[in-house]
Amino acid sequence: MDMNIQKYMAFVKTVEYGSFTRAAEIMNYSQSGISRMINDLEKEWKIILLERGKSGVKLTSDGMKLLPYAKNVCMEYEKLQMEVDELNGLQSGLIRIGTFSSVATHWLPNIIRNFQQVYLGIDYELLLGDYTEIEEWILDGRVDCGFLRLPTRPEFETYFLEQDRLLAILPENHPLANLEKIPVTALCAEPFMLLEKGAKAEVSEIFEHCNLTPKIHFTTWDDYAIMSMVESGLGISILPELILKRVPYRIIAKELDVPAYRKIGIALRSKKNASLALKRFLDYLQYR
Repeated sequence: MDMNIQKYMAFVKTVEYGSFTRAAEIMNYSQSGISRMINDLEKEWKIILLERGKSGVKLTSDGMKLLPYAKNVCMEYEKLQMEVDELNGLQSGLIRIGTFSSVATHWLPNIIRNFQQVYLGIDYELLLGDYTEIEEWILDGRVDCGFLRLPTRPEFETYFLEQDRLLAILPENHPLANLEKIPVTALCAEPFMLLEKGAKAEVSEIFEHCNLTPKIHFTTWDDYAIMSMVESGLGISILPELILKRVPYRIIAKELDVPAYRKIGIALRSKKNASLALKRFLDYLQYR
């Protein structure tokens, strides 16, 4: 790769991740190597791009003006590489994926393992976040595609993958644990641990649909924090079935008396403009 392109990428990635260390991990360089590339850019351009501090790096006003142009150069280079890959056949490539915890834990390892049996030269970059963050990453081009709850933004191309049940989560010795199905009304009688993955409030929607208000004592997007608190007897909750596979916590999952689901899909800006590697990956996801 042309060294100037590497420098531009180092600049863009350092801004995206807020640190030389994280950018170095993503680009497979040393921290000093990333820092040196940006120093070289600053010397070549005779301007300061970044303010360095203990809490990380921050764009200067000059850096802010130049960042969009550096991003465009990097994106055009990626398009060039895509065309080369198309001409040579799919021998290599990088797929950047935004995902949330349950998909990252229970789907992606098997998906990537099976996909690699056919396409050995593909590398992957995974970013873990909530629904809102993943949508923003897709819009900004920080990831090529993202697993999301559907429906999502109308400007995305989306592909439905699977329906995931939402289940009531109780401590093992809870009085409701012997019921076949848990009434949603019963979940409002004691402290509730609320799972919210960004602005997409799938658990809250269950209560809103039933015109009920739970006693929310704790809110987080971390599924495992919820499980730990329920196990400790701090309250009860509702979680997606997918995250409840192979959990180490002493908790019980039960169906709700009002069936609830989330639709999981994959989203991207445009399959037409996607790399060959990403197109093959999407095809595999749809027909696996």
